[in-house]
Amino acid sequence: MGKKTPGLNTGSMADISFLLLTFFLLTSSINTDQGIQRRLPPPLKGDEKPPKVNERNVLKILVNMYDQLLVNNEPMNNVNELKARAKEFISNPTNNPHMAIVKLKYIEELGREAPVSDGIVSLQSDRGTSYKMYIAVQNQLAAAFDELRNEYSHQNYGKSFDNLSEEQRKGVQKVVPISISEAEPSNYGGKK
Repeated sequence: MGKKTPGLNTGSMADISFLLLTFFLLTSSINTDQGIQRRLPPPLKGDEKPPKVNERNVLKILVNMYDQLLVNNEPMNNVNELKARAKEFISNPTNNPHMAIVKLKYIEELGREAPVSDGIVSLQSDRGTSYKMYIAVQNQLAAAFDELRNEYSHQNYGKSFDNLSEEQRKGVQKVVPISISEAEPSNYGGKK
């Protein structure tokens, strides 16, 4: 008759596994998507009406269910062209009567007048628009406003927007406000 091997005591294995799991959950970081960061305008109060907007100041961007772009009723074949088009429309460097109106306004944080665009980007997509295209359009628009802020910062302070003081940054944000209006997605193509 052979020797019996003693069994392993596994009674505390569950406790150790629980402690290890708790340790790793507490010490590891979980990446979370932040989404698209935009500050929404405050809601209208009571019988307050939305402000009137001059049609000239609106850059209309439509994205259909086939991920095709229409910018101010003109087809745009490449989404990468959108940034340059938005920058040109908002800044209106040639004072084109078909682009946004740019007016001199006093900016308290800067202590002087600066050219401020009345331009608004109006974005409308179709419910069938792909997520990839929607994000590509959003990225191009965000890049346009970021570049305009950086260009203004370099021209006036000799450094990028991110390296400005808090007061200077607030002033540049007033000179180049992010004005993007996003309409409820339409259902032209019939996809849901």
